[in-house]
Amino acid sequence: MHARRAVPAVLLLAALTALWGYGRSSPEPQPAPGVRTGNGVAAQGGHVAELPGLGAATRGAVPADARQAVVVTGEGPDSSRSSVRLYRRDPARGWMPEPLAGAGWPAHNGERGWSDHHVEGDLRSPVGVYGLTGAGGLLDDPGTRLPYDREAAFTIGGTGSLGEPLAGSFDYVVAIDYNREPGTTPLDRTRPLGAERGGGIWLHVDHNGPTQGCVSLTRPQMRELLLWLDPEQRPVIVMGDAAALLR
Repeated sequence: MHARRAVPAVLLLAALTALWGYGRSSPEPQPAPGVRTGNGVAAQGGHVAELPGLGAATRGAVPADARQAVVVTGEGPDSSRSSVRLYRRDPARGWMPEPLAGAGWPAHNGERGWSDHHVEGDLRSPVGVYGLTGAGGLLDDPGTRLPYDREAAFTIGGTGSLGEPLAGSFDYVVAIDYNREPGTTPLDRTRPLGAERGGGIWLHVDHNGPTQGCVSLTRPQMRELLLWLDPEQRPVIVMGDAAALLR
């Protein structure tokens, strides 16, 4: 008869650990070092999609709680033509393009282009990141979730810089929170920065010509935008010429 050998303590401990863990659920996998979770969870490889075409300063101006973004990219600092794209922030992948706008909606902006220091009457659109918190128009509310003010005061006549009729331009509008009280009707004329800094900067129906500082889209696109915007998603507009947005 052979003498029994003592079982090493380390092997006994391993066996007991394996037996105790049999049939129990495995612990949740932990993220790799440097991979973020929560708001801005990293996608595969730790990459979170950022809003394209923006530099660090512009991206940094987008509020952390914003989950919808209207990005208006001007063709040049002195151009009145631009392109509008829509994005939504996915909790796992970051900013994703919204199929609604496809490759981009053509738009008009201020007749003289863009400005980092917009003032009343300069015919330029203000560069920056602004909230979208109020809407309205001459037509009935199409079903937007934004506060909507239907008023006859949105009636407009006359002609634009190219001689084009302006009638119907304010059938639908979304107020851009530049030099205004957020959440109020687009008709509110309160100017926190002072009257000399201009105001009444809106997204509105295109009249086939440059604006005095607003951004304009076709009537069907404005209606789609109104239906897409959701105040619970803290929507913002990021606007400027391409070079300014890259800062």
